[in-house]
Amino acid sequence: MRQLLNTLYISTDEAYLRLEGETLVMNVDKVKRHQVPLHHLGAIVCLGRVGMSPQLMARCMSDGRSIVWLDENGRFQVRVEGPVNGNILLRQAQFRAADNTAKALDLSKCFIVGKLRNSRSVLMRSARDNPDAAEREQLARAAKALAINLRNLEQAPTPDSVLGLEGDAGRVYFEQMNTMIKPAMRSSFEYKGRSRRPPRDNVNALISFLYALILNDCRSALEAVGLDPQLGFFHQVRPGRPSLALDLMEEFRAVAGDRLALTLINRGQLQKEDFDYREGGAVYLNDKGRQTVVRAYQERKKETVQHPVLETAVEIGLLPLLQARMLARYLRGDVEAYIPFFNK
Repeated sequence: MRQLLNTLYISTDEAYLRLEGETLVMNVDKVKRHQVPLHHLGAIVCLGRVGMSPQLMARCMSDGRSIVWLDENGRFQVRVEGPVNGNILLRQAQFRAADNTAKALDLSKCFIVGKLRNSRSVLMRSARDNPDAAEREQLARAAKALAINLRNLEQAPTPDSVLGLEGDAGRVYFEQMNTMIKPAMRSSFEYKGRSRRPPRDNVNALISFLYALILNDCRSALEAVGLDPQLGFFHQVRPGRPSLALDLMEEFRAVAGDRLALTLINRGQLQKEDFDYREGGAVYLNDKGRQTVVRAYQERKKETVQHPVLETAVEIGLLPLLQARMLARYLRGDVEAYIPFFNK
């Protein structure tokens, strides 16, 4: 379990990773800069222009250690894996569930219940911390609106109705993004509405990058338990799209993404100088900004939260794996329901 927390992120351009005995070594301009025992690592994520020796790649495949390349903005490029792991019977159960309209609808609701409950928690936390009475009330109203969406979600009769409730809740939630940012930081981090490809402001650039890191962790967790990350229940299946990873990720957007983004902004750990502003209006984290975010993300994964089912404190970095295991148990028929993660 501990090893799964140890993802090595390499964001230094032109870095070259190689194997030296039982150690991963990072060279830059043929000079050794860093090294780490290979057995400590559960996965390797390369951001931008990073190279790797065939020997290291083969060793990682032999050990079952995933290697992922993302571009400098966090967008997925390629994933290198060894032989497919997992029980074929579990994957057959997953495919049968996807073809079962009622079961697929129930699972879709579960993922979105987790998303909305955790989003509501972020709103209420921001309301408690906000010294302005009018803004506190505004955030409280948004939290109540999400509570209504949650009640309506229980009776949603179709996938389209679930999608509609999720979209409405997302609109209400993101309308409060500027209110959740401290006044002193709003001039540098003005949220202008959700934009993805490309991000159009600093806030969108930050949360999109964090979501990419979370998605990679969710995909790795699903593969670790033997599920197919391509076959989802809420997100439509498309060639090359990790639909189930996107489903699972819904539970963690607020917990591991939005809360961390707000912390980095409100504590002044990120500044305008940590972003690149490109022609056409696109905004991306620069190298310094990415390093700050990756370090903070790794530290956030070590923090503990109370798991509502296990009733014990678990590290945030292990949540995707725990939920993937619970999903696998449900699909196998070991438990009667899948219970999403929500942070009280």
